[in-house]
Amino acid sequence: MKILIDMNLSPAWESVLEDAGWEAVHWSRIGEPSASDKEIMAWAKTNGHVVFTHDLDFGAILAATKAECPSVIQVRTQDVNPRHMCDIIVSAIGRFQEHLRKGALISIDEKKSRVRILPVND
Repeated sequence: MKILIDMNLSPAWESVLEDAGWEAVHWSRIGEPSASDKEIMAWAKTNGHVVFTHDLDFGAILAATKAECPSVIQVRTQDVNPRHMCDIIVSAIGRFQEHLRKGALISIDEKKSRVRILPVND
């Protein structure tokens, strides 16, 4: 699985995710820091990446467009430092890996994780 890390998360997440066995790239390595969420989503879809973000707008975009991809992983906590959230994030991605491959929105906080299959129907 290939994961695209959004600008609002540290590039340090690359090594955390790669150590867990996934390909990972931070947006700053491939695109403009000021790129819109829609541009990031389009790149992820075209290049077969899951978006990893701290931005709730990605989930809203999925719901509004009824998109079936790309999958999105949302971290919903204040402290998104890899040292703090590493084990929780890696565990959740591992648990929901198959859903992410097929198309899903995963929300993760310090206490629970939730999966919604795409397209999101609110």
